[in-house]
Amino acid sequence: MLKIWGRKTSSNVQTVMWCVGEMGLAYERIDAGFSYGVVDTPQYRAMNPMGRIPTIQDGDNPPLWESGAILRYLANTYGEESLWPSDPVARAGVDMWAEWAKINFATGFSVPVFWPVVRIAPSKRDPAIIQAGLDKLNPLLDIAEAELSKSTYLAGDDLTLADIQFATNLYRYFDIEIERADHPNVRRYYDRLTGRPAFQEHVMVSYDELRVTD
Repeated sequence: MLKIWGRKTSSNVQTVMWCVGEMGLAYERIDAGFSYGVVDTPQYRAMNPMGRIPTIQDGDNPPLWESGAILRYLANTYGEESLWPSDPVARAGVDMWAEWAKINFATGFSVPVFWPVVRIAPSKRDPAIIQAGLDKLNPLLDIAEAELSKSTYLAGDDLTLADIQFATNLYRYFDIEIERADHPNVRRYYDRLTGRPAFQEHVMVSYDELRVTD
């Protein structure tokens, strides 16, 4: 059975869990990271020297860490053609958008926008800092907006690893209290994803444990 270490409120863990859910794989998830600890134990560091989440172990195979590598492993091992094409050109197109989503959008949202809203008490937030983060994030959403005007999903008309990397953070983007620029194609795309059971189960989860309220 697939074992997954990582708390369900981690966006990196959520990308893995959403992928697992779409594939219908049996798994055991162990809470780790943040207030749950585990990641600094010698046993965990022997699996993942970075001491971060997620880490997975699939049966007797060696442990794997780094969410992007885990997604590719799962897709190569268990994924359908539509999720991770076998054709090198088609796969590279999906991988391109997956890398864009992880390196650009996830990084541009989590630290500059999400954390200042959620991990700083309302009385101590600096709206200018949050707005500055949004000003840098919006051009990235403009890119997604343009791409989603041409196709149902980010890398074509099928759900792929690119969407799993990109849309995991959209639940939080549309949920937190911020001024959002108008991106109707992104909004329609997100609304479509909210109808997927695996997205509902593994991405649309409460992150109240991360909030700082005073």
